[in-house]
Amino acid sequence: MNLVVIERVGTYRRAAVEAGIDRLLRPLGGMEAFVRPGERVLLKPNMLSAKTPDAAVTTHPEVVRAVIRLVQEAGGIVLVGDSPGVGSSMRVAEKTGLMQVIRETGAEFADFSEAVEVSGEGVFRRFALARPYLEADKIINLPKLKTHEMMTMTCAVKNLFGSVVGTAKAGWHLKAGADRELFARMLVELYLVRKPDLNIVDAIVAMEGDGPGNGDPCDVGLLLAGQSAVAVDVIAAEIAGIPKKLLPMERVAAQLGISGAERSAIKTVGLPLHEARVADFRLPHISDVQFGLPLFLKNRLRHYLTSRPAVNTERCRLCGICKDACPPHAIGVRDGKLTFDYHACIRCFCCRELCPEGALDVVEGALLKMIKSFK
Repeated sequence: MNLVVIERVGTYRRAAVEAGIDRLLRPLGGMEAFVRPGERVLLKPNMLSAKTPDAAVTTHPEVVRAVIRLVQEAGGIVLVGDSPGVGSSMRVAEKTGLMQVIRETGAEFADFSEAVEVSGEGVFRRFALARPYLEADKIINLPKLKTHEMMTMTCAVKNLFGSVVGTAKAGWHLKAGADRELFARMLVELYLVRKPDLNIVDAIVAMEGDGPGNGDPCDVGLLLAGQSAVAVDVIAAEIAGIPKKLLPMERVAAQLGISGAERSAIKTVGLPLHEARVADFRLPHISDVQFGLPLFLKNRLRHYLTSRPAVNTERCRLCGICKDACPPHAIGVRDGKLTFDYHACIRCFCCRELCPEGALDVVEGALLKMIKSFK
C-alpha cells in the first residue's frame, strides 16, 4: 500500500510552510526516515523558466527553504538543482528566488550541465541525465502542481524530466513527442532509472489552464507527500478532478504494473480527500484526438485533427526563444513575423511552454472543431 499525505497550507508565509511540511512528513516518519547524517541530498524543484514566484511556474522558494532546513537538521548536505527549459539554470534560480534561499541556508547549487549516460530497461535503452542527479545519495523531488498542454498534468513524475540536461530535452520531444503515449512511456521509464526517495508537491498555489508556462495561478492550498511519485501523481490528479483518460502517464504506469499506479493500492492520510478536491480546476487545450488512429489516417488527417500553435503578433517580441527551442525546427521568421511549418511541427507545444510573453495561441483543426461541437 502506497501512502500519500495531504496537508492544508493556505499561504507561503515562512512559518506556515515550515509547520505544514513538518506535519506533512510525520506520517512518513519525518525527514529522518529518508536522510542520514553526511548524505548528499539533492532537492529537485521545478525550475522551468525565469519567472517570479507569484507566476506559479516554479516551485516556491519558501517550500524549498523549509525542506532544506529539515534535511540539514537530519544531518544531510543539501544540493539544489534542475535544468530549465530555457536559459541558464543560474539565471532561473536568481529570478525565481531559489538562489537567495540557497545562499541564506548554506545549501549548494547543483549545476546540471554535465550529462552521464545510463541504461534504461524498457523501450528507451539509454538516458543521458545530469551528473548531480545520478550521484546524489538521496533525491527529494519538489514539483509544482500544474496543468500541461501535452500531458494534461505535470507533477512528480514529469518534474524528473528536468534531469535531462538543457537542449537534450528537445531531442526527446523530437524522438517521442509526436505521440503522447510514447512520450509518457519515456517519462515513466526515465522515472524508473532513478526514483526519488521522497516527493513533496507544492500545490499551495497551483497552475490551471494552459500550463505549464503560461497558465493561471490557482489557489489550492495544499501540500502533498509520498515515497512513490506515481502514487502522488494519481492523488494530485484526483484532487484536481482530472480523469484517467486524460492522463497518459498514469495509463502507461498502470500498463507497466508500476507500484502506485492503481488507486486501490494508495492510502491517503492527513486532510480527507473529499475536503482536498478542487472544484472547476480548468484544464488545458488537449492537442488532438488522433492517437489510436491507423498510421495512414494520422498522416493524412493530422492537420485537421490537431490543435497547432499560432502567433499572437500583438504580444510577440521576436525574442527567438520558441524558434531556438523547437525540436523539429518548424519555426522561422519572415518579414518580421514568426512562421510555422505545420508539416514538420510535432505539436509538442514547447514553443508555448517556453514563450516568456505568452504570445503563442492554440488554433484547432477544422475536423477537431467539428468533433468537439458534437460532444
